[in-house]
Amino acid sequence: MSPINKTTVGIAAGVASTLFIGYCIYFDNKRRADPEYKKKLRERRRHNCKNENATRNGIPNFNDQEAIERYFMQEIHMGESLIARGELENGVRHLVNAILVCGQPGRLLEMLQASLPAQVFAMLILKMQEVGNRVNTELNDKSKIVTVKSIGSNENSDDINRAQAGVLIDDLES
Repeated sequence: MSPINKTTVGIAAGVASTLFIGYCIYFDNKRRADPEYKKKLRERRRHNCKNENATRNGIPNFNDQEAIERYFMQEIHMGESLIARGELENGVRHLVNAILVCGQPGRLLEMLQASLPAQVFAMLILKMQEVGNRVNTELNDKSKIVTVKSIGSNENSDDINRAQAGVLIDDLES
């Protein structure tokens, strides 16, 4: 049996890498030529963007009912476990987050009032008032009165109705 020399190994490695790169280029072209490729790519990017935003903020996507339910159950569980460990502030914060996404906050508050000690429930109510005041302050700082001097015939009906009624529109994007 003859020993394998460096030249043979080098040639074999070069041929293997050339074949691998050719294989990658062929299937990449085949993938990109697929008519559904761009559509799938956009959907995947949109889905990843939504997941990143939800993960980054800790707030679920409000269009996804399952994500809201998972977030609600997670926050309730975290709040109860933290309160049981004696970390009242953090536990109350998690319960407030759960109340904010709850579909029926009145019923949840009734259940929490019955199950939580009076001191903890009072902290919960105070924290909810703080959150409500903070939201109201932010909305008042960002709201504007829209006035229109003249209404053109090319404007859509929503803009015309707002302008005629002199409605206060909250500009949350600014």
